Amino acid sequence: MPVKYLILTILFISSLFSNSSLVDIYRENGINAVEKILNASLSKKSYWDKFLENKDVSNGYYESINNILVCTKNMQNISIYDTKSNNKLLYTSSVIIGEKEGNKQKEGDLKTPLGAYKLTRKLTKLDPFYGPLALVTSYPNKFDKSKKKTGSGIWIHGVPENKKRDPYTKGCIALDNDNLKELYTKINMKKSLLIIKDNKNDKVKKEDISNVLAQLFSWKKAWGESNLNNYLSFYSREFKKSNGTGIKQFKRYKKRVFAKNEEKTIIFSKINIIPYPNDLDKNMFKITLYEKYHTKSYRFVGNKELYLELIDNKIKILFEG
Repeated sequence: MPVKYLILTILFISSLFSNSSLVDIYRENGINAVEKILNASLSKKSYWDKFLENKDVSNGYYESINNILVCTKNMQNISIYDTKSNNKLLYTSSVIIGEKEGNKQKEGDLKTPLGAYKLTRKLTKLDPFYGPLALVTSYPNKFDKSKKKTGSGIWIHGVPENKKRDPYTKGCIALDNDNLKELYTKINMKKSLLIIKDNKNDKVKKEDISNVLAQLFSWKKAWGESNLNNYLSFYSREFKKSNGTGIKQFKRYKKRVFAKNEEKTIIFSKINIIPYPNDLDKNMFKITLYEKYHTKSYRFVGNKELYLELIDNKIKILFEG
C-alpha cells in the first residue's frame, strides 16, 4: 500500500478506534490483525466517501495519470484536464471526427470509437494530409479485441495546410494544426489518457467512484482470504480473460488455486478508475493498477487491467488482463 494511503487509512481507523485499541490489537495479535482491520476499512464505501470528499472525480479517479483528454463526439470538441490540479480544465478545441455515427466495430466503418485509450507514440514526418504531427491511440484495446473489434490507426492528427478537406475523418480525431500543436504542449503524453464519449453530460458520479473503489478492495480482501465464493461473486457471467478463458473455465481454475489455501500478499498501487463510454448500455469502468502478488508457489509484479460494470453498487468484472 502506498505510504500516503496507509497514513490516510490509519487516520480513518483512528477515528473508529482509540490509539490504545490499535496498540492492543497489535500487541495481542500482531501486525496481521491490524492489517485485517485496515483492509476491512478500505472495503467500506464510507472510507472512500470521506477520502473523495473534496476531489473532483467527474472524469474519473487517477493516481498515475496526469492528463485526461476528453473527446465529446456530439459536441465535436476535445478538452484537456489536469488530474493533479483537481481536474482543472487546461484547454479545449473543436475537432473533426469520423464520417459515420456510432461506435467503431470494424476496419473501414468510418466511425470514431467510444472508450478509453492510451496515447502510445507521437508521429512526425507524415504525409501533409495529417498535419505536423499525430498522436497514436491504443485502439483496439484489450476489451475491444475481446469483442472481436477490428481496425487500427485511430490517431489525433492535424489537417492539410492551405487545402480544403472533408468535414469528417475515417475515424480519427482531427484538429487545426495550431490547436494540435498547442494541445501537445499541454500534456505529458506518457501520463495521458484519451476518453472518447458521445455526450458532454456523461459525467461520472462521485458515488460510483466510491463504490468502485470499495468494491475493488472488497474483491482484493476476498482474494487474499481465499474466500472463493465471495471472490467469484465479483465476476460477470460475460467474463473473459485476455487468453480467451470464459467464466466456467476461470471458476474451475480458481477453485484449484484457492484449495491450496496459501498465504497471500497482495498490494495494489497506481490505481486509476476510468469511466468507459460504450454502446452496451452498461455503467462501465476501466481500472488500471500496479499489482504485487506473492504466495509460496507464485509471484507476479506488474500492471493489471480490469474492465467492469457497476450494477446496483456491485462491480461485475467483464474482462481481466
